[in-house]
Amino acid sequence: MSSSKIIAGIITFLFFISLVYFIFPGVFNVTFPEFNLPSFKGAETPNTQLESGKRTSEQRKNIKHTPKIIDSYRGVDVFYNGKTSNVFGRNTTTDGYNIGLKYQCVEFVKRFYYEFYKHKMPNAYGHAKEFFDHSLSDGAFNASRGLRQFRNGSSSKPSSGAIIVFGAASFNQYGHVAIISKVGQDFVEIVQQNPGPNHSSRGEYKLSHDGSTWRIHDNHIVGWLSK
Repeated sequence: MSSSKIIAGIITFLFFISLVYFIFPGVFNVTFPEFNLPSFKGAETPNTQLESGKRTSEQRKNIKHTPKIIDSYRGVDVFYNGKTSNVFGRNTTTDGYNIGLKYQCVEFVKRFYYEFYKHKMPNAYGHAKEFFDHSLSDGAFNASRGLRQFRNGSSSKPSSGAIIVFGAASFNQYGHVAIISKVGQDFVEIVQQNPGPNHSSRGEYKLSHDGSTWRIHDNHIVGWLSK
């Protein structure tokens, strides 16, 4: 059979099918079975994002974070909190003393003072920035915290175990607190909880002495408190 006859036959067949469709359209109404596919919302689906180690924002939101111990200072544990806004309930002692929200920076500082120094603050609440009373002079007694308070630029050298206070900033309206873990002649090391997922539980700052005052070099540090 020649190619011209084959082409003519195909054209004739298509013409016939088209004619039948227009005259009897119901002939071609075919219903296919419906398949119920499983939902993968919140699941780790085998897509290219997950294969490359990435997750969608929806999948990240549905992953439950579990706090874990990442550091310890003088026998008091430091927990990893994930996002700085994460809260896992309130930590209180058996006699009702408020330690703080788990696992914010304040919770570690107050837990350290409670466990290591057996110290309860008269004011058991407040944001980190509220630990420092700006109305007090250097070395005065901070009655709400039950501790002596020193300004950053104090005549007294900071000591290990002191609470260092960072004031409010444009990126953090609540301030920050940590414990001074080590003091050298020209530096201080701090141990902190809830610095964010991209920062360490330890940090170091330059310390200087001009003959009369001691200063820790960070514009957000307002001072420190100690026993």
